Amino acid sequence: MNAHLWLLVGYSAVLVGAGLAVARLVRGSSDFFVAGRRLGVPLIFATVLAANIGAGATVGATGLAYRDGLSAWWWSGSAAIGSLLLALFVGPRIWRIAKDHNLYTAGDYLEHRYSPTVRAVVTSLIWLGTLSILAGQLIAGAAVLTVVADVPRTTGILLSAAVMTVYFVAGGLLGSAWINALQLVVLLGGFAFALPMVLATAGGYQAVAANPAVPDSFGSFFHSSGPGSGWLLIALVPAFIISPGLMQKAYGASSARAVRWGIGLQALALAGFAFIPALFGMAARATNPGITDPNLVLPTVLADQLPVALGALGLAAVYSAEVSTCDALLFMLATSLSKDLFKRFLRPQASDAQVLAVARWAAVAGALGGVLFALWLPTVTDALRIFYALLGVSLLVPVVGGLYSRVGANGAMASILAGMAGLLVTRFVLAPRFPWLDPTLAGLLLATLAYVLAPRGRGIARAA
Repeated sequence: MNAHLWLLVGYSAVLVGAGLAVARLVRGSSDFFVAGRRLGVPLIFATVLAANIGAGATVGATGLAYRDGLSAWWWSGSAAIGSLLLALFVGPRIWRIAKDHNLYTAGDYLEHRYSPTVRAVVTSLIWLGTLSILAGQLIAGAAVLTVVADVPRTTGILLSAAVMTVYFVAGGLLGSAWINALQLVVLLGGFAFALPMVLATAGGYQAVAANPAVPDSFGSFFHSSGPGSGWLLIALVPAFIISPGLMQKAYGASSARAVRWGIGLQALALAGFAFIPALFGMAARATNPGITDPNLVLPTVLADQLPVALGALGLAAVYSAEVSTCDALLFMLATSLSKDLFKRFLRPQASDAQVLAVARWAAVAGALGGVLFALWLPTVTDALRIFYALLGVSLLVPVVGGLYSRVGANGAMASILAGMAGLLVTRFVLAPRFPWLDPTLAGLLLATLAYVLAPRGRGIARAA
């Protein structure tokens, strides 16, 4: 094996060992689901930032920057904006409700606020969407292994899935929070050392922006070639306000203050980090103009344009980003199936130990589903856009509306159905004729109108 691969193998072994070590502290479902509600500001900061800096924020955003330039900032920048709104307006309020009513999942909140039907519908949608974003992380991990050791894509996907499944199944949120802190150090340290050298190899930022081989819009922060590009990526913001994985990390906080400051500070850090993959992609376009697979842009730059030790550290940072987001997604899959479906509808009398066991098996099943999606979807950004769109149009209005209005279950269901209909009709019927239409924004508009205009029924607000 080469040096790059040896480092990744060793790093993966450390993650698995750390997960198994923390597993000894998991004594029940409270530790697994919400870390006993004892995460302070530093751990909330680390676990949320590590979850947000995943395959999309590294491999995906670099691939976008290779094509579009500086405006790829908006991929992670939109996540930062959504996280800031979560910190200020949603997180602290929903943490108090979760603590007062012993809620563990986003489904718990939706039933508390609306009805069991709303809980069941949203849980099913979350499973479908989460499998697609999990696939995106696995595609990124496979891309790293392909570049450093010519590992076939299928083998790389399976190896990445195995690493993240073992350490998450062992430790749940409690284990993930501590391991995310380790991953964050590797991730930020690796990129901090690698970026200056990659830019220097390309002649510096000014030389990259002025390169005659790049488009005139390459250095424009506000460039967009249409939906899914540049500033129009702001359509991703809703997904980061109400992501069930991020909401459940907020549930694990020790106080509303920890939610506000931990998530708020990570939003600022994420906004700064968003420039890093944009600059990597721009430099790669100037020095390696022939890359055809956007998934391979970042791994190729780190492996080919840096000294072996530094390149290996950078590749470990990318792999760390992929794995740290995978555990957040497995968390969503495990908790939604075990708590929102099994405990709520199939075995209400299930013991705490039984719920914990189902959560762990659900994580394994979710990992297998993510592998199948990864084998089907071509790129990281293709996989992630499915998730972000689905999440935004189905959850944003019911969750935020539930905190600030007295609309009942009828409005929530109408919002979910209208949002999904708007998304699908725009995507498959209208967008081919009117490419400037953004399916996510269209779905959100219809979801909001349906929520406000729906007949009032049972399920008045109990959140206050």
